[in-house]
Amino acid sequence: MRGMVRTSGILLTALAWGLIPTVVRAADGFAGRWELVPQVSSEISLYNALSLEFVVDGDEVQIVHKWGTSRSFSDTFRIVADGRENWIPVAHRVWPTNVFMGISMIPGAKRRAVARWTEGGKALQVELEEPLRGSQGRRTVRGIHTYRLLDDPDILEYTVRRETRTRGSDFRYILKRAGTRRAFMMRLEDDWRLDGKLPTQAMLISLQGVANKSGPRLYFIYPESWDFRYTPHVYDFLMKRRYYTFTELKSPAQALDSLKQYVRGYVVWDKNVRASLIVAFTVAGLEDAIVVSEDLIPMAEAAGLRQVADLRGKLVGKTDAEIYTWAYEQYWPRCSKDFIIWMGGEYGNVMKPGVADWGILKSAFFNDLSCRKSDTAEYALARKLLSEMNPHSMVMGWHSYKKDLEREFVTLTSNFGHRVEGLHTLPNFSFVSQVPPTPGFRFLNNHRAEPGKRYVPKKKVYIACVQTDGIGLGAWTRPGRGEIPYAWEVPMNFLWMAPMMLEYFYTDAKPNDYFIGCLSGPGYMYPKAVPPALLPKLVDMAYELMQKLDLRVFEIMDYSEGATVEGNTELTRQVVDVYYERMPGAIGFLNGYAPAFTFACRDGRPLISYDYYLSPTRTEEEVVADLYELAAINSKRPYFLLVHVREYSDVARVKSILDKLGPEFEVVPLDIFLKMAGTQPTFEERYLEKQP
Repeated sequence: MRGMVRTSGILLTALAWGLIPTVVRAADGFAGRWELVPQVSSEISLYNALSLEFVVDGDEVQIVHKWGTSRSFSDTFRIVADGRENWIPVAHRVWPTNVFMGISMIPGAKRRAVARWTEGGKALQVELEEPLRGSQGRRTVRGIHTYRLLDDPDILEYTVRRETRTRGSDFRYILKRAGTRRAFMMRLEDDWRLDGKLPTQAMLISLQGVANKSGPRLYFIYPESWDFRYTPHVYDFLMKRRYYTFTELKSPAQALDSLKQYVRGYVVWDKNVRASLIVAFTVAGLEDAIVVSEDLIPMAEAAGLRQVADLRGKLVGKTDAEIYTWAYEQYWPRCSKDFIIWMGGEYGNVMKPGVADWGILKSAFFNDLSCRKSDTAEYALARKLLSEMNPHSMVMGWHSYKKDLEREFVTLTSNFGHRVEGLHTLPNFSFVSQVPPTPGFRFLNNHRAEPGKRYVPKKKVYIACVQTDGIGLGAWTRPGRGEIPYAWEVPMNFLWMAPMMLEYFYTDAKPNDYFIGCLSGPGYMYPKAVPPALLPKLVDMAYELMQKLDLRVFEIMDYSEGATVEGNTELTRQVVDVYYERMPGAIGFLNGYAPAFTFACRDGRPLISYDYYLSPTRTEEEVVADLYELAAINSKRPYFLLVHVREYSDVARVKSILDKLGPEFEVVPLDIFLKMAGTQPTFEERYLEKQP
């Protein structure tokens, strides 16, 4: 009966009538086997491992402590947890918390234990007296062993406190239910060329998507040059905060052999037709298959997989529009209508399909169609696909750097009221989307502005800095973060797609890190390109996410009418009205990417456009000169100078620039910046005026 709860018929009757205290029911949660999470536990000399096994029958508890694995020592407590004395025989001399200390148990002696359920049955406390022998003879040592279920029902804390251990901390071991939170990890190489290692990398990413369909099983650490630099940091978070244990895979063959049970087959793509790999990803999601080039077929068949599709020769000589039309006819009816993948970005001999695992998990349709109107065939098919998606769908991935521009891509998706979540390099989403946040975790922002308090500015130049392109890209893991007030754009859709990722950022945030909502909606979109009837609903969705994430500032960006500098990036009064009306709790709004020119202030809530874009290629001296010149041209004080920092500049560089400014300049937290601007708006109200 080990590992199971034994309940007599009398106890069952008592439970049914509510006669047994809740303490016993809660205590039943201990039953079963638990295994050590070593990375967050006290060191265990020699044995290196610990497992606990509980058998619970009311107040009667048996606990088997097994120290080690192949080389091991077991110690069993049989106790009644009602405050009475229990006597536990000593069977062996090993004193296991540190076998390298010259302390011996005394075989044949007995330990005195008094045990009680505490914390409503969520903790078992055992007061233990142990007869020991040291080099100076026999001594009885008193201690307290506490076994506690944490808020997460699959995690148990075991602590040992002894009267003789007066320095350092208690022994603390974190254990998880046996067999849970185990996964594989692999490090990917930095080679994404079609004539290099892309075929192998693509096979591995497709394996990840398929294997993770029924649970988080495979996680990748991407190379340092990857757009999203956080994969090793999230890996540490998974181990230390979500208590995962990983087995590292060293080769593609080992990875496939370890996870082949979750794969139904393989689809062959044609190295002579780059787009065939993108189509193969669609097939992989629908058929639970891995994607392989011809030279990887032997590996797939050695794993016992069957061929589910062969694209070799079928797409040769066809245009991309023809290829994706063929794929549409073959596969579109079976694909998700809530998610679609644009597998764009790099082109030619390079592809970086980081988001492919997520698309496979969601059985999404993959493409890299042009969203440029002059590319008539591809544009028409892109419109057709988007028109057949469900309302407010997620367009994942990124546009092709060869075919069109970001603004053309986002404008087209916005025309249908959909939202973009990039990039094509978004990593490990099939894994992190299935790891829940810590039970009871609350998303709390580092607000500096106190509600109801009036902030009166002085005759100064006030600067607030906001990092471009979300948290995941850029400077989060680089030097300087936390040294100055700094704002970060939150990918709000992660709240429902991968809340654990937001827990990582919120937990890792320093007091000077401040989160804001973005970008124009519940995802990246251009409000001027959204049909007016659809915009209020999208803004409502964004505001709901803001409230759950404790965000009080929202950022808008619209490049639907031209380029960064030459185009019209301004907002109409009608668009601005929607944000003010639908986000009543927002203390202010930001606008633009590069400098923009829409400004407003209503009821002390300002909308301020960026006045400076900090390019990563501009020298620090030139940036300082730019800021002084801006302050000279905008001579009225206070002057509110909102700076957008390109993600390639780390915070240490930004601080170095700001430190070169004189006492007339002051860097302040963004929320206080907006509160002061709302108190004394020295900018002119301005909107985009459209001709009728």
